[in-house]
Amino acid sequence: MKVVNLKQAILQAWKERWSDYQWAINMKRFFPRGATWDILNLAEALLEQAMIGPSPNPLILSYLKYAISSQMVSYSTVLTAISKFDDFSRDLCVQSLLEIMDMFCDRLSCHGKAEECISLCRALLSALTWLLRCAAFYAEKVKEPLEQAAAENQLKMCLERLEKMLSSTKNRALIHIAKLEETSSWSTVEQSLLKLGENLNNLGSSPLRSQADDCVSLIKSIPTMLSVHSEQLNKTGFPTVHAVVLLEGTMNLTGETQPLVEQLMMVKRMQRIPSPLFLLEIWKACFVGLIECPEGTEELKWTAFTFLKMPQVLVKLKKYPQGDKDFTEDVNCAFEFLLKLTPLLDKADQRCNCNCMSLLLQECSKQGLLSEANMNNLIDKRAADKENSPSLKSAENANIQPNPGLILRAEPTVTNILKTMDADHSKSPEGLLGVLGHMLSGKSLDLLLAAAAATGKLKSFARKFVKPESSKVFISPPSAKSGPVRALLFDISFLMLCHVAQTYGSEVILSDSNPPGEVPFFETWMLTCMPEEGKILNPDHPCFRPDSTKVESLVALLNNSSEMKLVQMKWHEVCLSISAAILEILNAWENGVLTFESIQKITDNIKGKVCSMAVCAVAWLVAHVRMLGLDEREKSLQMIRQLATPLYGENTLQFYNERVVIMSSILEHMCADVLQQTATQIKFPSTGMDTIPYWNLLPPKKPIKEVLTSVFTKVLEKGWVDSRSIHIFDTLLHMGGVYWFCNNLVKELLKETRKEHTLRAVELLYAIFCLDMQQLTLTLLGHILPNLLTDSSKWHTLMDPPGKALAKLSVWCALSSYSSHSKVQASARQKKRHREDIEDYISLFPLDDTQPSKLMRLLSSNEEDSNILSSPNRSMSSSLSASQLHTVSMRDPLNRVLANLFLLISSILGAKTAGTHTQFVQWFMEECVECLEQGSRGSILQFMPFTMVSELVKVSTMSSPKIVLAITDLSLPLGRRVAAKAIAAL
Repeated sequence: MKVVNLKQAILQAWKERWSDYQWAINMKRFFPRGATWDILNLAEALLEQAMIGPSPNPLILSYLKYAISSQMVSYSTVLTAISKFDDFSRDLCVQSLLEIMDMFCDRLSCHGKAEECISLCRALLSALTWLLRCAAFYAEKVKEPLEQAAAENQLKMCLERLEKMLSSTKNRALIHIAKLEETSSWSTVEQSLLKLGENLNNLGSSPLRSQADDCVSLIKSIPTMLSVHSEQLNKTGFPTVHAVVLLEGTMNLTGETQPLVEQLMMVKRMQRIPSPLFLLEIWKACFVGLIECPEGTEELKWTAFTFLKMPQVLVKLKKYPQGDKDFTEDVNCAFEFLLKLTPLLDKADQRCNCNCMSLLLQECSKQGLLSEANMNNLIDKRAADKENSPSLKSAENANIQPNPGLILRAEPTVTNILKTMDADHSKSPEGLLGVLGHMLSGKSLDLLLAAAAATGKLKSFARKFVKPESSKVFISPPSAKSGPVRALLFDISFLMLCHVAQTYGSEVILSDSNPPGEVPFFETWMLTCMPEEGKILNPDHPCFRPDSTKVESLVALLNNSSEMKLVQMKWHEVCLSISAAILEILNAWENGVLTFESIQKITDNIKGKVCSMAVCAVAWLVAHVRMLGLDEREKSLQMIRQLATPLYGENTLQFYNERVVIMSSILEHMCADVLQQTATQIKFPSTGMDTIPYWNLLPPKKPIKEVLTSVFTKVLEKGWVDSRSIHIFDTLLHMGGVYWFCNNLVKELLKETRKEHTLRAVELLYAIFCLDMQQLTLTLLGHILPNLLTDSSKWHTLMDPPGKALAKLSVWCALSSYSSHSKVQASARQKKRHREDIEDYISLFPLDDTQPSKLMRLLSSNEEDSNILSSPNRSMSSSLSASQLHTVSMRDPLNRVLANLFLLISSILGAKTAGTHTQFVQWFMEECVECLEQGSRGSILQFMPFTMVSELVKVSTMSSPKIVLAITDLSLPLGRRVAAKAIAAL
């Protein structure tokens, strides 16, 4: 018999009562080759015929069950066909459909093409909607007394199937993909949930109600199924947070708060630290910094950091989503924990000579971080605690004002001074001079600078002094009266700016927006003439060789006048000419033209009125001495010694003593390097300021590699990094270079064999790498990891635990650098560091703008058939990744390094041989998943080739639906197909 269509064939089978296998044989005879049963819609045709009457046709249903068991039809077409049935009043039909779902719903799979897997996702979403509509229908019928029992029974069956379908993570993951594929269908699910919720009120508090609630909460969890991360509750100390705060307080007080906030949040997220413990660690680090910092400027910097900057950081942290937690409650909880650390608080109180906790609590309360009730409660607890602590007030410190109080008072003063500087002082410059003069007394200047630095006002504060020439005071016609005032205003501005540059870094003073040809004098002088750490000056530079007539008149003036004439002077010209004048004078002295007495008179003239002349003279002498042989240095050093000795005569200008204090500090900083190199001693007058903190920390005659290993070992034993160690690491990074530093620290990590030590080492190394995270990450991911992974003689070093720890460190560094590399400017200390060829990643990895390198493409030879996983317009190559579809620029060194690293990882996973390097790659990917935020599209995993997903799911620990969802970019259609294919095959 010739069968015209599918429907006729099914009817004939029913009429002739064929058995199921006989039906299958005949069907294959009727429809020999060509179209598949899914294309012919066999499942839908069978269901249509089976569901014609009030009860289902058992024979035709048996054909459908046979077709499902023998895989004639796919699960997706069966589910789609079921979801089209909408006459829920036919109870028996609904029951038989639910029984058909029982055959496969808890073990859905699909091993076909990506398109078929996406169809399965869509079908599953349709089936979910159908079950919800079905449950809502029966929940409503429960109200009718006559049908209550039957309706409850039907509802129970529906809910059991819902629970069975949703209890599988795999099914929920497939629905998650379908939700992203068809947002309109998901809104239908949400409407069905609302309808079901309304109808469930009829059930009261029966077991059915709780079963339904469980199903509803499972469905509602589908959109957020990736974001649930448990917090770490088995630890109380977090050395990374501690070290990041210490590093910022010690080295980057002037830095903006936002990058610090983002870095702290990144650490909190990666290490999953509970909020109260996270905040506690921040405060602990602040108090430790206060206790261990050197006296003087550093102490004021730390005080400003703790009491002014950290509350601002917390205000920004408060703006981040906290889930259902109250941030102020977390702050209160952190302070409660801090109160238990009595010895730490007592030591801080002794150091600062006040109740630090009380001041900090008041500051936090002002910023809205603590309620008044909580603040008072905490202050009272600390006061009760202090009754038992050692007394603070000893005889010698009873009259000393505590720094925290001074810093908090200095902060509004900074604002007032900024306003004062903006006013017009052309008529009475003496008023401005009075303000500036008072700023110099005692430690006022350092207090004001620290307060300005911590509140982000230092740059605008310094800029007011960079351009005093533009102030009307400097333009007013010189007169006998205004001459000394102009000289003093220039001198104080110059000295203050030098002091700021040495204490906080020169970038605080430099402006990015000077009009061309209008660079202020001080900026020019500082860039070309001022000695700084790591800056080599050329004493023959044109900037030291100004107009010869000006130099000659200055030499004559210095040599002949018993006193400098202040009226005619243009001070910036004098400062630029002094270097050449000193060279002339030095030559004359060395050739016997001038006597030592004449030199004394000249140096007295230089330093006697305007200290900035002495600073400019010594700046050139320092550059000059470096170029001289051992036997030629004596006279130059003697001249430095002369200039550094203050002149205590009667006839000096106003505020001389205060200016000399700052001058001596500036000269000591300038000469430190050259005096060490020439083994010369110059006694600078005791300034009341600290000697240079954290200077000359490296032990002499000890190789720097030994210093690095010994400091790291000490830090590891102690479990946290102190300020001194941070400075030693910074010096070593500066000396040895990025590759040397990174390579040796990774070697230290790989030596560790105890699990708890390796984890601690990773936490500490990540913090140490924050010294220059961008460059160290490029080295780690671009050089060190590829070397370890491609050299079989090194694979043994990647064993667990050190190998696992290195994978963790690599991921942390990659995530941090990637999240910040587009936003953060290099800080001052990073700009000073010499950049090696490491930055030239274009030659290292010769990629064109979009495609990864040929070398890596050869490595990843495990190409799948290019038709598989094809997106509508684009076939897959082994190197195609989400980053290319997002057109991420491969000219960026970090993007380039990440793309190549993931290609290398992909080739290792697809290789025929396995080893510890394969295990390492697995740990690396696990850590990526562990640290990822939900919805963090554009993360480092976008550089992973799509073909790698199918390789990864073969690894036992990675073969979970959640992991597949986490590692693929579901915002892309191709990403969804790749994920659906991988999950459906699990």
